[in-house]
Amino acid sequence: MKALLKALGPGLLFASMAIGTSHLVLSTKAGAQYGWVMIIPILLANLLKYPFFEFGIRYTTITEKSLIEGYHNLGKTYLWIYAFVTLISTFTILAALYVVTAGLFMNLFNVASVGAGVISLGLFVFISLILIIGKYRFLENSLKAVITILFVALLITTVMVLQKGPVPHSGSYQRPEIFNEIGILFLIGLVGWMPTAVEASGWVSLWGMENLKTMRNKPTLKIALQEFNVGYVLTAVLAIFFMIIGWMTLYGTGTELSGNAVVFADQLVNLFTTHIGSWAYFFIAVAAFATMFSTCMTAHDAISRVSLDVLQKLLPQKNIYNGKHSFALMVLVMAWINWIVISLFSANMGDLVGLATFVSFVFAPLLGWMNLKTVTGKDVPKEHRPKIGLKVLSYSGIVFLSLFALYYCWVLTK
Repeated sequence: MKALLKALGPGLLFASMAIGTSHLVLSTKAGAQYGWVMIIPILLANLLKYPFFEFGIRYTTITEKSLIEGYHNLGKTYLWIYAFVTLISTFTILAALYVVTAGLFMNLFNVASVGAGVISLGLFVFISLILIIGKYRFLENSLKAVITILFVALLITTVMVLQKGPVPHSGSYQRPEIFNEIGILFLIGLVGWMPTAVEASGWVSLWGMENLKTMRNKPTLKIALQEFNVGYVLTAVLAIFFMIIGWMTLYGTGTELSGNAVVFADQLVNLFTTHIGSWAYFFIAVAAFATMFSTCMTAHDAISRVSLDVLQKLLPQKNIYNGKHSFALMVLVMAWINWIVISLFSANMGDLVGLATFVSFVFAPLLGWMNLKTVTGKDVPKEHRPKIGLKVLSYSGIVFLSLFALYYCWVLTK
């Protein structure tokens, strides 16, 4: 147990990064629209994607190399594929997360007069300073506090809604069909972002690298995987908490739910406080903002690290990517790029996120296969490669994600 507590890090950061809009919006909306039955796709997505994220920790713990280096060792084509997916994320996902977080801050804490642009800029500056000054260890330690606050706030919220019971159903309410085109597209979005996109396995690997640098004694593979599993299970549990909140406070009411993340979160908080009482506003407001703030912080750190690592592999002759202050520079570059994106394309943010969603969904099975190929390659000794059960789960996940990606592409081309 002592060794496990010392190794806490990558799994915790994974949980903090994954518990974002996929949980706050999609999990809550799943419960609100379809009820308790949505626990099935939530658990199924977490189960079938598990190997791809686990492989990031496994590969890094055994080889002390990043998963991106593993791609490079397979061949430069694999690295270019991952670089392309990362490039799309760089210009879309981070900007979208900051916009949602700024909007939540304004709506939940009544500071709409300041403006989303100013709040976003303040968040960029504040989080960039945390990442540059505090580096990995401070990020890890601060997220222990944030995740604790988030878990406690969500646990209290979930217990309160269960004690209060479900809201009265509207007489004319009929549950939407799950297996028509609209329902399946919603399932694709839920599964595609639950717990997060597959390319984040590279992020987990880099956090594993940083964690190894801060430890005197390298953890065993067993300890490293146990630590990651703690964070992964926490991610799934909190997704179920959000689903229960949506189910108990919105299901059957016939309420028209907004597709905008900020407006939806505001809807949720107001409906929740109407259901439970205004005194409960604080708990759900803190849980919602802590969810998105921690996601911004970990995603900013991860995208900066992975962009730097990809550039170091693609352009090793460029010293700028290997210098002492290269990470700090990349954090600032990511902040600047995404601030420009918010300033110029805020009206088209939905289209940009749509592009990122398309790329993530289509490349997910390929990236999953690349992870399996990397962790079963010559870099990893046979005794540390995945056992047959994990391999079967991996192939099941690849088939599952491939079918979803094909259907998604078919719908878009209709």
